[in-house]
Amino acid sequence: MEDGAQSDERTERYPTVRECSIIEKPRMIWNWIVDAVLRHALYSLSTGPLPRHIAFIMDGNRRWSRSHGMPVQEGHAKGFETLKRILELCLSLQRIEVVTVYAFAIDNFKRKASEVDALMELARTRLIELYQQSEFVARHSIRIRIAGHREYLPPSVQETARRAEEETCHNIGPILNICFPYSAQAEICHAAQKAAKAGEPILPDTVASHLMVPAHIPVDILVRTSHVSRLSDFLLWQVNEHTQMHFIKQYWPTFGTYDLLSILLEYQRAHM
Repeated sequence: MEDGAQSDERTERYPTVRECSIIEKPRMIWNWIVDAVLRHALYSLSTGPLPRHIAFIMDGNRRWSRSHGMPVQEGHAKGFETLKRILELCLSLQRIEVVTVYAFAIDNFKRKASEVDALMELARTRLIELYQQSEFVARHSIRIRIAGHREYLPPSVQETARRAEEETCHNIGPILNICFPYSAQAEICHAAQKAAKAGEPILPDTVASHLMVPAHIPVDILVRTSHVSRLSDFLLWQVNEHTQMHFIKQYWPTFGTYDLLSILLEYQRAHM
């Protein structure tokens, strides 16, 4: 319990409209309306076709923080909160089987050492939060997979990544692929090398079987924020001619429920 907080064993409840002040009433009514609209939209989505695999290039954390006069680390922290919110929405629909996020590119190691160090520590603490303390990971029985060349990571982050996978490997729900540190070209080369080492012919099926992000569920929707229209070496094998690509103007920290709902509705219109 925080300092200054008083214990109250009574069941908490939201005030009724009658109990609210004049200033609070419009806000409360508006929140009820928004919640009702969202619940209806989610119900409508759940009755139609949904993607099995959706991927996100979470771009714009640094530009968002600079546009608000904040340290870059604040943008990355805000971006993680956005990821949790979007994951919760995706998984609440119950039929999305895989969510893949581009968390850190191998090229990102070229950034300032202070920023990279801060990102590594953020990744370590947030991964711990995901597999140890996150109620929604347990509720949805999420399997966490770290896709990338983790040998480039600090030992403490490597250990945390290993624990995150180990602690969730027996879960039977959706898969969360965290690409970190990742490069699609490096992934494809690594898969070809593993196939050759196993004495297998270098064919699409054999290479695909060794990819870090399994290709048996292709990417149905790929979303990139911050108004950048390129893939930046992300899932070059898994993206295909049927993938719907959306390049959104918002920076990742401001990507919200309405943005994702409109994308999913467009997917449904194309598959009705």
